[in-house]
Amino acid sequence: MKNSVRTSLVALMTVATIGIAGPSIAGPEDKSAFDPVQYEAQNVVYDWNYPTPETGLRALGFVRNHIKAMQEFGDLENSNIVIVAHGNDLHAFSRLNSEAYPDAYAQLKELTDLGVEIHVCRNAARGRGYAPEDFYDIIKVVPAAVIDIAKYGNLGYSYMYPELFPRMTREDIIAKHPEVTMDE
Repeated sequence: MKNSVRTSLVALMTVATIGIAGPSIAGPEDKSAFDPVQYEAQNVVYDWNYPTPETGLRALGFVRNHIKAMQEFGDLENSNIVIVAHGNDLHAFSRLNSEAYPDAYAQLKELTDLGVEIHVCRNAARGRGYAPEDFYDIIKVVPAAVIDIAKYGNLGYSYMYPELFPRMTREDIIAKHPEVTMDE
């Protein structure tokens, strides 16, 4: 009798669990789901070290995308984003090169107007022929990138080192793999 009750309870619990959880078998044809999670405020330091000024300017898109995502799904108002530049990208951040990079100031200003801080390493600048006053007024020149990045790490900031790759589209994959079709 005890075994029969126990077996019945186990069977009932199994059926209830399956009923609550729903089917648990998924396959390669099942669609993914979008999770519109709301994120808390974020503290982030971006390590900016690019081989060319153009690449550094192009990489600002990472920060713009971060901001857009936080505007839609997070708490941008209470977030802190810092860029610490110490590569050849810093040439575009110098007011002395405004003719070579005419859109740089507007791109940087757009970010600083949204609360992003942009720091340039004095050591890297000096090694490339710049004095601290050679940068735009929206730039803060700091003694050294390594200690600035470490400072933010010690404050609990997330470390981001965005790398740029050529973008591939689904059409690129289909061209490379003809067995893949545009159909779902």
